[in-house]
Amino acid sequence: MDFVIRKALPKDMPRVLQLVQELASFEKEPDAVEVTVEDLVRDGFGADSLFQCFVGEYKDEIVGMALVYPRYSTWKGPVIHLEDLIVTQKMRGSGLGTALLDRVVTYANTLGVKRICWEVLDWNDPAISFYESKGANVMRDWDVVHLDEKGIANYIKNINQPI
Repeated sequence: MDFVIRKALPKDMPRVLQLVQELASFEKEPDAVEVTVEDLVRDGFGADSLFQCFVGEYKDEIVGMALVYPRYSTWKGPVIHLEDLIVTQKMRGSGLGTALLDRVVTYANTLGVKRICWEVLDWNDPAISFYESKGANVMRDWDVVHLDEKGIANYIKNINQPI
């Protein structure tokens, strides 16, 4: 198939958000997405952008995306985090995921990062197989730790020091 992989534009964010919502449904969290199109535009574009987003188009329709942002490893130095690589259901198995991952890896290489990291759900066998086929190391002995907004607020309540 003939895909176009390009840097996302602000006008692409409504479709990017639809893909994020599609992923949330696939991951059995359909109501978990809180980010808005306005958030994505504000946070992804301009001098202080927080992330880089690439979109995959097929026949002038955005059918996939990959969103990355910088991190720093105390062991390795600069790294990037692949927050999401999403290929819409109808395009899975078409090579679009590979094309998007190729773009992410090429982008990371131009930055000179030491590692690209991301998470995958332990039940998502097709994604795990895909990543392993590309040479990624799925580290099954690590657990992802999150402190969500409510958890942060509760934590702050229990701190005995003024902030």
